[in-house]
Amino acid sequence: MDIQVQRFLDYLLVERGLSGNTIASYGRDLAQFIEFAREVNADDITEEVLTQFLARLRRDKYATTSVARKLAAVRSFLKFLRREGVLRGDPMGLMDSPKPGKMLPKTLTEDEIVRLLQAPDLSDDNGLRDRAMIETLYATGLRVSELINLLVEDVNLNVGFLRCIGKGSKERVVPLGEVAIEILTLYLDKVRPVFTKGQRSEFLFLTNRGKPMTRVGFWKIIKKHARTAGITREITPHVLRHSFATHLLEHGADIRSIQEMLGHASVATTQVYTHVTRDHLREVYKKSHPRA
Repeated sequence: MDIQVQRFLDYLLVERGLSGNTIASYGRDLAQFIEFAREVNADDITEEVLTQFLARLRRDKYATTSVARKLAAVRSFLKFLRREGVLRGDPMGLMDSPKPGKMLPKTLTEDEIVRLLQAPDLSDDNGLRDRAMIETLYATGLRVSELINLLVEDVNLNVGFLRCIGKGSKERVVPLGEVAIEILTLYLDKVRPVFTKGQRSEFLFLTNRGKPMTRVGFWKIIKKHARTAGITREITPHVLRHSFATHLLEHGADIRSIQEMLGHASVATTQVYTHVTRDHLREVYKKSHPRA
């Protein structure tokens, strides 16, 4: 179970883009739950175990907000286990849980994006690969899991599109910009053959040892180049996905097209970016209007 918790925390860091403090809080809450499950000799996570855990928290007089946070952490963890095929059913299905307010997505400015893209050293094989991955992520708005699972055959540089398999095994096709096509062509021609070392691999993005890139590996790449670019605030691969959508919207793209490119099942999910752009417009107005 400890291994599954660590995988979940890695997922929160790389795919959800949560802060270090938030992830540490998840880790502490889940460690408390796992310790309780061992204490009561639970072989499986069942509704009974969860009810006993809730009773223990109330007996120990935890604040209502603390109980709600701990249950939310456990619920998120169980949802992750179901998605990964480790757990069947939903033992928390009938338990009440808090409904936290939706947080606005973190984004980079267009200037920060340019600095990040220019950070990798293109004379170095790893640098060229890093630039190709970052360009692809910002050009398409893919989730990091979708990016690292791209196959060579998924990318059509002649037509300027790539195909990816998103949540729920849903396939979608996303256009590629000219700059991303140019960098990907360089990577495929000059770097990837060096990384494969004559071995066959179907994955598009590889480490210099010829292995498929991992989520955590790419997160470290992003962090490294963000430091080089002088970006001091928290940045994850998911921030580039948010930036992709926000910048499209700010430059006039319609919400339905952005929904399709992001692979959102509902346009309601995509509409969070309209709040971001409204905040941006409000700041521009305050700074620019003489009567603001």
